[in-house]
Amino acid sequence: MQQKRVMGASERGYPSQVFVGDTFNYLSGMTFAVVGILGHFSKTVLLFFIPQVLNFLYSVPQLFRLIPCPRHRMPKHDPATDLLNVSHTQFRVDELNVLGRLCYHIFRHLRLIRCETHRDGRTVTCNNFTIINFCILLTGPIREDRLNRLLMVFQLGCAVFAFTIRYPLAHYFYDAN
Repeated sequence: MQQKRVMGASERGYPSQVFVGDTFNYLSGMTFAVVGILGHFSKTVLLFFIPQVLNFLYSVPQLFRLIPCPRHRMPKHDPATDLLNVSHTQFRVDELNVLGRLCYHIFRHLRLIRCETHRDGRTVTCNNFTIINFCILLTGPIREDRLNRLLMVFQLGCAVFAFTIRYPLAHYFYDAN
């Protein structure tokens, strides 16, 4: 009887097999932008970036340092379970400026972030503000390939929405030229 061998995380190429790094993201984003501008269809290209625009809007409090932003905001891989978990940031609410506190309370009220208050009652740990972490909040710890499929389905749904705006509803959103 043969025993099935389970591959370890290092044999699978972790920390990531699916998510690309900054270099590819910058290159692909620049390519889409150049094609959209030179091809004179920048509004259409922008429609296909709906998930990226939503990610930017969701990330604004951390990107503009209203909420502390760690260098790496990607999910954390747990080699023992082979699952991705939400990455966190830690801060004190009373040390945030007015806009930071406002963002924190709005996001918390809308349940866009999940926070834990420490025993001292002042320090808070909450998830980092990215769409990837938000998906993990909704699903719980998840394998990387499943998270990738979930994000691809979201991107596909947004593309269908973009095609709907661009073609059947174009006369409502675009000039009559």
